[in-house]
Amino acid sequence: MHQRKIQNTPVTVTDLGFGASVIGNLYRVTPADEATAAVDAAWQAGIRYFDTAPHYGLGLSERRLGAALRDRPREEYVISSKVGRLLVPNEHPRGVDTEGFVVRDDLRRQWDFSRDGVLRSIEDTLERTGLDRLDIVYLHDPDEHWRQAAEEAMPTLAELRDQGVIGAIGAGMNQSAMLARFLRETAADVVMLAGRYTLLDQSALDDVLPAALELGKSVVAVGVFNSGLLSCDRPAEGMKYDYQNAPPALIARARAIADVCEAHGTTLPAAAIAFPHTHPSIINVTLGMRTAEQVGRNVQLHDQRVPDALWDELRAQGLIRSDVLAGRGGGRDARCL
Repeated sequence: MHQRKIQNTPVTVTDLGFGASVIGNLYRVTPADEATAAVDAAWQAGIRYFDTAPHYGLGLSERRLGAALRDRPREEYVISSKVGRLLVPNEHPRGVDTEGFVVRDDLRRQWDFSRDGVLRSIEDTLERTGLDRLDIVYLHDPDEHWRQAAEEAMPTLAELRDQGVIGAIGAGMNQSAMLARFLRETAADVVMLAGRYTLLDQSALDDVLPAALELGKSVVAVGVFNSGLLSCDRPAEGMKYDYQNAPPALIARARAIADVCEAHGTTLPAAAIAFPHTHPSIINVTLGMRTAEQVGRNVQLHDQRVPDALWDELRAQGLIRSDVLAGRGGGRDARCL
């Protein structure tokens, strides 16, 4: 597994990362032994970047990931978590969380990008994980909280980074425009970009990716399957795109891309994982991995060779934007440390 550096920081990450949201019981229950087996399989495959957040299962993801990593050599892996949603007692529990995680709702999320909120959130995460430090901390979905996130939370993270408590800082969002602002206007080193630089959506070329390239900062790509539509060799009716049922026109476009992939000896999901790496600022693709079997499949897809000629043909057919950098010096092999 190749390692890539978050620019201007001491932090390096493997080019494939383990997304721990699903082991927080996202959408359905994942037994504890399956979650541990998934982390173990990722480790055996050479993955050394693991991402979690308090939001994921009201702390369950952090607890499970911390327990699975606790006996590993701490200097050999990088872990990121997030701030912005404090977990506080739920005065009116209904039994089950209402934000997509199958867990008890004894806690609830409380938006807080204040200095005290950031410090408390990090302290709580360290307690849940049982780890001694976090390598990367992101502001989590600060869409409606720009001022406090930019003027209070990010400077607090910058202080911790400058003191050597955290290795790198940034923000993670489903939109790209505000991520560009974080790179341009704050001390952020890296951003986590969800779903906006994929085979079906290259809107990040309009803002955050040019900013990262210009400023010498880094991007981690997540949501590369766009909620599922790009996860299978042959997209089918009823598959999801950005958490909604995919419209017929988008399914047809995904199938057309799949046809080109097949003609070039690869598959749609392998190309979906490889595609973000074609931009020189994207250093990592992180995928949600619930079981050891999913880890194995994702690693196999990641390791498939995807030829530059594929991107050339997709551009020529108008299936991806003409300004995609693929085939012009981008790609995983071009940026190996």
